Amino acid sequence: MARVLKGEKLEQELLRLEQIKAYEQEYQWAGLVCGIDEAGRGPLAGPVVAGAVILPADCRILYLNDSKKLSEKRREELFLEIKEKAVSWAVGIASPEEIDEINILQATYRAMRQAVGQLNPAPGVLLNDAVTIPELPESLTQVPIIKGDAKSVSIAAASILAKVTRDHMMIEYDKIYPEYGFARHKGYGTAVHISALKEYGPCPIHRRSFITRFV
Repeated sequence: MARVLKGEKLEQELLRLEQIKAYEQEYQWAGLVCGIDEAGRGPLAGPVVAGAVILPADCRILYLNDSKKLSEKRREELFLEIKEKAVSWAVGIASPEEIDEINILQATYRAMRQAVGQLNPAPGVLLNDAVTIPELPESLTQVPIIKGDAKSVSIAAASILAKVTRDHMMIEYDKIYPEYGFARHKGYGTAVHISALKEYGPCPIHRRSFITRFV
C-alpha cells in the first residue's frame, strides 16, 4: 500500500496516523493496549461481531480508519494487513438467538468479552468505542472513547476486523438463503430486505425481536 502514496500525500497520511496513536501512547503505561469495536448492532438479521486488536507500538498501516469511512476493497486489504501485523487479534460473535434472548446491548458485550478473552498475550488496557464492558476484571483498565473508531488506531483496526468478519458471514448466509439478498445489504433493513421479509417471512438468522413490525 505504501507505494501508492508519495511526497506530501504520504507525509499527510503518516501525520494522521501519528495523531490517532495518541490514546495508545497515553495508556501504554498500563500494558498492552487493545482496541475493541463491534459491527452489526442495527441489522434485522445475522450476528453481532466484536473485534479486538493489539497493534505493536511502532505499527504503521496506511489508510487505517473507521471502517465506515473505507471502501469495501480497502477494508478487505486492511483486514489482511491487520491480522498479519497485530501482536494479537480475535473476534467474538453473538448469534441472532442470543440477541433475541438477552437483547442487542448485552449480546454485544458478550461478543466483546469473548473477543478479549481469546487474546494472547492479554491486554492491560482496553480502548472502547464509547462503551464500558461489564463483567471484565477490574484490573483491566477500560477507556471509553466517543467516536473512537476515528480517533484511535487500535479501535479503527478492531472496527475493520469486526466489519469484514461479519460481511463474510453474511455473504455465506446469502448462499443458504438467497431470496433475502444478504450479500448486498448484510442484513440491514433496506427496502429490498424488508420486501423479501414480507414475502418469504423470517429465516433462521433473522432477529425475531427486531422484525416484529414487518411480519
